[in-house]
Amino acid sequence: MVKLLEYEGKDFFKKYGIPVPSGYVVKSVNEIQPINFAMVIKAQVLTGGRGKRGGILKVSNLPEARKALDKISTINFDGHYAKQYLVESAVNVVKELYISITLDRSKRLPILMASTEGGMEIENVPDEKILKYYINPFIGVSLYIKRELAKELKIDKKMVGTLYAIVDGLWNIFKNEDAELVEINPLGVTEETLVAMDAKVVIEDDALFRHKNIEKVDETFDELEAKAREKSIAFVKLDGNIGVIANGAGLTMATLDTLTLWGGKPGVFLDLGGTDDPAKVTEAFELMCDAEPNVVFVNIFGGVTRCDTVATGLVNAIKNIKPKFPIVARIRGFHEVEGRDILKKAGISSFLDMKEAAKNVVDMVGGGA
Repeated sequence: MVKLLEYEGKDFFKKYGIPVPSGYVVKSVNEIQPINFAMVIKAQVLTGGRGKRGGILKVSNLPEARKALDKISTINFDGHYAKQYLVESAVNVVKELYISITLDRSKRLPILMASTEGGMEIENVPDEKILKYYINPFIGVSLYIKRELAKELKIDKKMVGTLYAIVDGLWNIFKNEDAELVEINPLGVTEETLVAMDAKVVIEDDALFRHKNIEKVDETFDELEAKAREKSIAFVKLDGNIGVIANGAGLTMATLDTLTLWGGKPGVFLDLGGTDDPAKVTEAFELMCDAEPNVVFVNIFGGVTRCDTVATGLVNAIKNIKPKFPIVARIRGFHEVEGRDILKKAGISSFLDMKEAAKNVVDMVGGGA
């Protein structure tokens, strides 16, 4: 997936008729234009929580703007620093809403989600306060859905037309630009209208051949994830303390779900794909060592992948890298007997059942249901 910076997302918004504050992008204090009214300086980074970290500051004149940009430029956003800044008109809002369109993979349908409680604490909004509407991809967002949404969000009659235009714009971006997610948080409600205060747009990278204007950059915005990308390893950091190495996207997601079911908190996961190359396994463990999880769960299903070759790579990696964390393995499939024997001789706990293995991992870190 390719995450766009806020200003890039807002360029799409403007193209599709979604109202946004006026503004421009700068790379240094010398590019800031004279200020005659309240503005905000916003760090352009691919991470959440900018406001809480001081990455969004309100200013009223040019000296304040330059001082704010200098301050923002020193903030560490998950290991990186802003290189671009959005200078944008401040908007007086009386209420903040949330609205997005994404894909519900379990239903295999696009879903429109909205809430009357938008803003920085959207992650803490209870699920029952999130409005959800499934979208027929051949019909789009029906008028009925838009009417229901306006009613539930308590939109003033004079702003209903603007809301409809915003919903249509989000859907057209999602559909026409091959987006995985199009999100406005917050959607600002002023005395007169609705304004997209922020923009989050994620494009499916397999569709980039249709979007020559979108440059595929290091959208992970994390040093380890960037390092993994260079090695062609799918690697994602989460907030937990359990590392996961699996082969195949489906098995990887099932592993995360199983750990969560037992009360565990996955912290880092990487997907080996279909490879059984011992060198690739070693590279995976090097990344894990840098991530420093409390325990690592290796879950391998050998179809094309040979379990014994993966086990050999795992043992060699441990010998060479000497990780400080314990390792639990679940290994099934082609040459599983040989693979488990290799692990056993190396003193690595291995299981055949994924649920049993996952529970063992969670117990090791003091979790569990």
